Amino acid sequence: MAQGKGRLVFTTTRRRRDTETGRRGDAETRGHGDAEKGERGAQQMGGPKETIRSYRELRVYQAAMELAMEIFELTKSFQAEERYSLVDQIRKSSRSVCANLAEAWRKRRYQAAFVSKISDSESEAAETQVWLEFSCRCGYIPKSTFTDLDERYDHVLSQLVKMITNAESWVISTPEQRKACSKGSG
Repeated sequence: MAQGKGRLVFTTTRRRRDTETGRRGDAETRGHGDAEKGERGAQQMGGPKETIRSYRELRVYQAAMELAMEIFELTKSFQAEERYSLVDQIRKSSRSVCANLAEAWRKRRYQAAFVSKISDSESEAAETQVWLEFSCRCGYIPKSTFTDLDERYDHVLSQLVKMITNAESWVISTPEQRKACSKGSG
């Protein structure tokens, strides 16, 4: 990091490498392809055509965040003896669903990386379901609460599976990739 006219200037090896190869960094490509891919992704998810510019706008992210916050509030009433076991585990896994979705969104340039992070999110959602079941069986939450949360996590899981199945519609293609695809189909 270096000082430059009253502001911080970040200098990294990665930036120089990007300049040398001609690849554009995040700041220059922010928003490029997001609208196109977001619209197709939303359509394939069965929703209306819309422009998605941030992971926070994804319905699956919003649902997962809502669930994580409900779990946070719910676990406040768990016994103190569960503080460093069940409570920590269920909070961590429910939050990780959202965190992995955010990471996947930023990795849309590479389909394998995108799918890997969505798959991680899927695994965390399933893990959260297991911790919810333990919470119910241990008597910390009523069966009706468990059933409601479990069904809502099933819905999140189905959305994640659709994103994995249709990963190509979510991935941002570079100009070089688009050019190669048009040559191959023409």
